[in-house]
Amino acid sequence: MQILVKASASQKDQFAALAIAANASIFWHDQDPDKQVDAYFDLSYEVDGPCFSWVHHQPIFVNALSIPTDSLPENAIRINGWNGFLDRKIWELGNNHPNHRAKAQQVLEALQQDFIWVPNEPGLVAARVIAMIVNEAYFAYGDAVSSKAAMDIAMKLGTNYPLGPFEWAEKIGLPKILQLLKALEKDNHRYQPAPALVAEATKQVQNLEP
Repeated sequence: MQILVKASASQKDQFAALAIAANASIFWHDQDPDKQVDAYFDLSYEVDGPCFSWVHHQPIFVNALSIPTDSLPENAIRINGWNGFLDRKIWELGNNHPNHRAKAQQVLEALQQDFIWVPNEPGLVAARVIAMIVNEAYFAYGDAVSSKAAMDIAMKLGTNYPLGPFEWAEKIGLPKILQLLKALEKDNHRYQPAPALVAEATKQVQNLEP
């Protein structure tokens, strides 16, 4: 099983830490972009756009949490590649086609990675939940309910979360969370981004622009 991966430096570190099977090999896209393999991972999809559009039969695992389902090819396996999620014990996967699901299962078995199929919708499950938690925290912050640090402490101590909402936002990247919320808001108004979140995410993007 040969697998070609397009990823950021941090994603590479998480991916390289997998205990893959003896018959599996991982190659990096920046070293051999045209290599023909059994499966592809496009973990930079939402940053750079589609990378493996010429692949039609092998599974392509795409970090495309904000992309509408009908915009992805049928061999695309939606995966959560946000910071902190690739090193989880169980990966969430989304795809509606049994044949491609079967092929994806073979790949995950070669990577010795546990997984679960969830509805193939933007955000999958965990990212959607985290985005809503972060959004609600920004509504509270915008209303001057408390400080960011205090709300992080309250959520960790009160709910046993590993990170507080603002710590999650920093780890994942607030612009990514905003992008997902905007995608979800198109079908459900309850995902409307908090004004404080929009302002802060917009400022972060502007600061990154040349």
